[in-house]
Amino acid sequence: MHHFEEELTCSICYSIFEDPRVLPCSHTFCRNCLEGVIQLSSNFSIWRPLRVPLKCPNCRTVVEIPATGTESLPINFALKAIIEKYQQEDHSDVATCSEHYRQPLNVYCLLDRKLVCGHCLTIGKHNGHPIGDLQSAYLKEKETSGKLLEQLTDKHWTDVCLLIEKLNEQKSQCESVVQDDKKVVLQYFKKLSDTLERKKQALLTALDEINTRISEEYEPQIEKLKKIREEQLELMSLNTSIQKEESPLIFLEKVDDMHQRIKALKQKQLPDVKPVEIYPRIGHLLKDVWSKTEISQINKVLIPKIKLIPKRKLCSQSSGKGGKESTELLQAVNPAAVLLLLTVAAVALLSFHELLPSAVIEATPAYISESLLLFYEDFHTQLQNLADVLCHTFNLLTEFLGRIVSL
Repeated sequence: MHHFEEELTCSICYSIFEDPRVLPCSHTFCRNCLEGVIQLSSNFSIWRPLRVPLKCPNCRTVVEIPATGTESLPINFALKAIIEKYQQEDHSDVATCSEHYRQPLNVYCLLDRKLVCGHCLTIGKHNGHPIGDLQSAYLKEKETSGKLLEQLTDKHWTDVCLLIEKLNEQKSQCESVVQDDKKVVLQYFKKLSDTLERKKQALLTALDEINTRISEEYEPQIEKLKKIREEQLELMSLNTSIQKEESPLIFLEKVDDMHQRIKALKQKQLPDVKPVEIYPRIGHLLKDVWSKTEISQINKVLIPKIKLIPKRKLCSQSSGKGGKESTELLQAVNPAAVLLLLTVAAVALLSFHELLPSAVIEATPAYISESLLLFYEDFHTQLQNLADVLCHTFNLLTEFLGRIVSL
């Protein structure tokens, strides 16, 4: 039935008939379309007669409409039934308007050069635009198809092709640079990762070594004390059994032997337990040195030798004025001042760069900075150890002098 859409379309609104009414000349139009034509005609009349003359839009015959309006015009029931039948069928293969439901695109708008429906021309945004039938528009546009081909093959598209090639070339170059940078990143961080892994293993090895040293230091003493403790428990058990002895002779012999064993056990020399500490602490080293070291210099940082040293004590107030002055004197030696002097010496050395080969000049700054960093770390450690030893010695001397005075 979609082949008969043109017969089902109102010639006024170009849409499928709605409430089709028949004029006396036998032509059919939508009732609303006729109302619009009558309203337009009555606007030019001062008064409305009993019968309104109307010129048929199709045949231009003048017909009379009763005063009651289009309601009195007969309904085209046959056409209405066909339209209802048409609207019930599936018209998926028929192009319809996207703005007006189920209205076919059967009119060509010459202004906008597109297919529209009847509602678009009467109540839509194409109202008042010049129109043409599909066949005429088809023949006209087909004649101009050659011009379209010329527009699609002119120099503009050659420029587009050249631009595509240029962009692809630049894209390839940029991607190549990114790939090279990726390789550099992977190589750099692999090298850095290997360096950090070696340093980590070296630090862990140093900690394992000091752990072994701790075991060697404390295990013999702990075992010795455990044996003394076991002998003590054995004597306690023996004493309990002796108390049950009823023979005076045997009791006295065993008691005497118990006294001898207890005396010998108490005379055994106990280990001299001195407070010690681990130095240097790896946590402090990582915080104070490693975290402030440039990544490129991490490989130059030395792994310290971890030791068990006597626990550092603050010089007590009973040490007197001399102890306090000694401590202040040691603390007054600022490693930063030494580092400053070395830096000045390095600058002075660089001032004579004209007398040195270029290769030596280029290597000097990095070498000096690395050497200064390592020297500073070692010097700071040695100075701290010296201060601890002197402070501890001063405490012992003060205690010794105090004992002499008390005697």
